[in-house]
Amino acid sequence: MVNTTDKLHVIYGDGDLGVGGDGFHYLFSYSRGGIESLVIDNKEWLYREPKPTFWRATTDNDRGNGFSQKSAQWLGADLFSQSVGVDVKVDDQLIKFPGAKVNNQYSNNEYVDKIEVSYHFVTATKPTTDVSVSYTVIGDGTIGVQVHYKGNIALPDLPVFGMRFLMPTVASGFKYDGLSGETYPDRMAGGQRGTYKVAGLPVTKYLVPQDCGVHMNTDAVTITRDWTKNNADRSERAFSLRFEESGTPFAFSCLPYTAEELENATHIEELPVPRRTVVTILGAVRGVGGIDSWGSDVESKYHIPAGKDIDFGFKIMKG
Repeated sequence: MVNTTDKLHVIYGDGDLGVGGDGFHYLFSYSRGGIESLVIDNKEWLYREPKPTFWRATTDNDRGNGFSQKSAQWLGADLFSQSVGVDVKVDDQLIKFPGAKVNNQYSNNEYVDKIEVSYHFVTATKPTTDVSVSYTVIGDGTIGVQVHYKGNIALPDLPVFGMRFLMPTVASGFKYDGLSGETYPDRMAGGQRGTYKVAGLPVTKYLVPQDCGVHMNTDAVTITRDWTKNNADRSERAFSLRFEESGTPFAFSCLPYTAEELENATHIEELPVPRRTVVTILGAVRGVGGIDSWGSDVESKYHIPAGKDIDFGFKIMKG
């Protein structure tokens, strides 16, 4: 049956929750901790499920003051934190988890105004702490994302906190509304507000690869790709996905590598051939320091203390 309204068509599957509408279809995995498919206008935007991220590739200053050794368990958390629960709300009402057998009560003709899927994570740290990620979908396909980190004073400072999105192919570029150039919390004075277009996915050519490409105080970023991994898709027309602030600007980076891939290379030529796009939307970023040739600690106001809660949100929509 074709959806002729502006409501969401919901499919309560055994392992996934399907949410569709005019020109879009999303799959929320019950077991894998996030959205496993985000299709807009027949273009897939996800290579893996988005996950909370806690690590940035070690900077020169991190090496100089030993920060990475002190906070090394956040690298493990970045790689191995697990989703331990899923909640589903339909039109703001929490429903019984719609897994196998329970989902038999639903037909193929279920339509709602709004659906919210919340994932609960436990970090791979000692001690552990909790992170929740909620996705709220409305009739036009816009996804509102809310992320919460529960503070634990027994843990070391974090390098970053955000959400990482892996896209199937290399983007042709991105456009953003925010500060010019590469900026960090303690490197913002020279940034000028405006709209900027970046060709490709540039990686700063440091002698030793490290974190780069962060843009602070961003209102929106639009990622553009011009090819997919679908061999049946012969279209060469570019297509875009937009991340937009929802009340408070965010930081982001858009690179062809994960933090772990950058971390693993000791020289620029050791980085792998770019195959994907890694978009990281950040609610908290540690400063980069540089007070005395990369030796002193970052000033305290640019730390991310693990004992404080962190909350941030953003929206995802067609570009």
